[in-house]
Amino acid sequence: MRKTLVALIAGTALLGTAACSATRTQRAPGEHVDDTVVLTSVKSALIANPSTKARDINVEVNRGVVQLNGFVDSQQQKTEAGQVARQVDGVKEVKNNLAVEDRSSTAGEVIDDSILSAKVKAALIESPDTKAHQINVDTKQGVVQLSGFVDSAAAKSAATTVARSVTGVKDVKNELSVKSY
Repeated sequence: MRKTLVALIAGTALLGTAACSATRTQRAPGEHVDDTVVLTSVKSALIANPSTKARDINVEVNRGVVQLNGFVDSQQQKTEAGQVARQVDGVKEVKNNLAVEDRSSTAGEVIDDSILSAKVKAALIESPDTKAHQINVDTKQGVVQLSGFVDSAAAKSAATTVARSVTGVKDVKNELSVKSY
């Protein structure tokens, strides 16, 4: 009886440990919390910095790797945002995908870009080859930027193909990163 109880306790402990560890496709609970803390810290640092326009910068984090995405007005703003992100505790690497673009758009162009982003997002949702929730879409003057972390190189490639198929897309900048496991 005692040996059975000891075996049962050991088996339960082993299962509990396995349930809390990371797998190839999922993060351990602690990793998710760490990434959330890093994301919040990076966003807060960008907001606190007067030369970065945090509202224009999309931040993604996967296992301490920070991805900065979106469009900024100058190379200085891009560089500054990267430096700010690198100074945050818990950041292992920064992928600065910020695109420097002329911001002199008319109201009609801004609306057109918003509609184009929505169409691309809808196409990604409809595609069986992409997980739209993993992909951020930002558009400036018909140029679509895809960003975020996807599961495979095939998913990254499929996202580009889907985005290019949407009428009105002039070009696609695929800044998606494949998750490291």
